[in-house]
Amino acid sequence: MSHLKEIKVSENAPRRIGLVDSASRDKSCKVMINYLVRHPKYGKYVRRRTSLHVHDERNEAKVGDRIEIAECRPISKTKSWTFVRVIDSKGGVAEHVTEGTGS
Repeated sequence: MSHLKEIKVSENAPRRIGLVDSASRDKSCKVMINYLVRHPKYGKYVRRRTSLHVHDERNEAKVGDRIEIAECRPISKTKSWTFVRVIDSKGGVAEHVTEGTGS
């Protein structure tokens, strides 16, 4: 699609940092942004998350990577963020902790 080559991100565009949750689609990935919010009544901090669909032209992001994204014009119904750079790469390797049986 030729209209995707015209995506330009300004220097003052809002930027976020998040973890890649899914990268199975072509030129797209799903990024989870985790944050804490203080409960208004009880004062306890509650974990919240936001899921954003991100345009990744060269398919650089892998599952588990920490990436920087920037807001841009709407690309599709759900995508209005674009990939900027990889901050920390996990290489798509999931870390699993195995516990002993104790015998």
